[in-house]
Amino acid sequence: MEWGVGFPRPMKPRLVLLFLALFAVCASRFQAAPADRRPNILLIMADDMGFSDIGCYGSEIRTPNLDRLASEGMRFTQFYNNAKCTTTRACLLSGMYPRNSGNAIPRDIPTIAETMRAAGYQTGMSGKWHLGNKAPQRPFDRGFDEYYGLMDGAVNYFNPGRPDPEFKGGKVRTFGHNDTVVTEFPKDFYTTDAFAAHTIATMKRFAKEAKPFFIHLAFNSPHYPLHAWPEDIAKYRGKYRKGWDELRRERHARQIAMGLVDPKWKLPPADSKSYEWSGANQDWEDLRMATYAAMVDRMDQNIGRVLQTLQELGIENNTVVLFLSDNGGCTEEPGGRDDTKQPGIVSTYTAVGPAWGAAQNTPFRRYKSWTNEGGISTPLIVRWPGQVKPGTMTGEMGHIIDVLPTCLEIAGRSPLAEINGKKTAPLEGRSLGPVLHGQKRPETLPLCWEWAGNCAVRSGPWKLVWDTLNPQKKWQLYDIAADRTELTDLADRYPDRVTQLSADYLRWAKELGRKLPGQKGKNAED
Repeated sequence: MEWGVGFPRPMKPRLVLLFLALFAVCASRFQAAPADRRPNILLIMADDMGFSDIGCYGSEIRTPNLDRLASEGMRFTQFYNNAKCTTTRACLLSGMYPRNSGNAIPRDIPTIAETMRAAGYQTGMSGKWHLGNKAPQRPFDRGFDEYYGLMDGAVNYFNPGRPDPEFKGGKVRTFGHNDTVVTEFPKDFYTTDAFAAHTIATMKRFAKEAKPFFIHLAFNSPHYPLHAWPEDIAKYRGKYRKGWDELRRERHARQIAMGLVDPKWKLPPADSKSYEWSGANQDWEDLRMATYAAMVDRMDQNIGRVLQTLQELGIENNTVVLFLSDNGGCTEEPGGRDDTKQPGIVSTYTAVGPAWGAAQNTPFRRYKSWTNEGGISTPLIVRWPGQVKPGTMTGEMGHIIDVLPTCLEIAGRSPLAEINGKKTAPLEGRSLGPVLHGQKRPETLPLCWEWAGNCAVRSGPWKLVWDTLNPQKKWQLYDIAADRTELTDLADRYPDRVTQLSADYLRWAKELGRKLPGQKGKNAED
């Protein structure tokens, strides 16, 4: 048979090569894009949890999953939040200090979700938002592709559709899934379980895509009201009959043994809001703290479920996990101290009160809403396989404004230059990248805090505090390196330091619209 009759004539070698090259170029256009191997990021936050409330920070509460995270990652001993829910969340999600009331993130400041989405990440959030429940300040307005949870403050764990008691204003909280408001909940509902379940479902969906994900899991646990499953409460019933003073001593001893705190930092005396164990209804007090412990325990159980899912999806080694709390333990008692109300059940709205709340921040002074160390110190655990050395601890100082720039460094991207048509200001936080790799960060500008007229500024080891419970109504100066429990006021000995640091604080407060020392006024609801 001749060529050209039944078969095509063979091409010349040069034509063959050209044809193959053109075919390869065309075929490549139809191939799937290579997977983006940048790390996933999972940012977990507890609500109203004290510095010493998890096992790896000195607690007797069972938290094996957080303890494992610590053994596989790094613990920070000197990391700061903002003493209060809304201001902490505004800082955490913006990399900037809170502006004015701190109840929302201004539209000309990108959120962490808007920033990470622009960096090519899928973005999801489960849990407590508390930075606006109306457009344009809802989570899905501010960069989250997927959202499920509580847009407001404290809520009934078993039935978020149940109104607050009258002493809390009788409000119905806003609970939503993306732009749909959720008002009905199944009988076996519990917020801590539901938020973890949504995170797990979101991770499974996001893991199918070629892009990495950023997910923020914001538990409302262990914030009041005290609500927990009976089987979890039973684990701790009777364990707190020793009282809060003995609890503080035991936690302090464990912290010293762990190397978390310096033995030269003396344990402060009982807080001025506390009261005598001997005169308390000890059975009821034991139940209050047992219920609180059960809430922390349940949160840890759910963190374990989330971590197990990372493993099952095969992405554990390519996911950075961070855990922290939004402020110190809480001493508030909405509705007063009523020992006829049983903690733990759907129909009651109780809290741990001032004595247990102060003990949760062992060894530090004060608690939520105060800028002493007990109000602003948080555990921070970071696990990053292959990057963060397992089982390490750092005393390097950090602040929640540092979380967003840290995530950006992990993602290999720069901050957004503009948002909503407006040029953005430089981030006020700095990446923790050097610290995570075992290095030190250079000194920076002083750190500042304010809530309800409680103020503080820290530069190096020196910290200036305005404590509204101080009857002398003046600045107090502490050397945090020598006295982190803030027992020796050095203001009279170093007046020049007081002058300089107070000037730093006033400059910061006026620029951001924060209160001046002792200044009163309406604050955001918790």
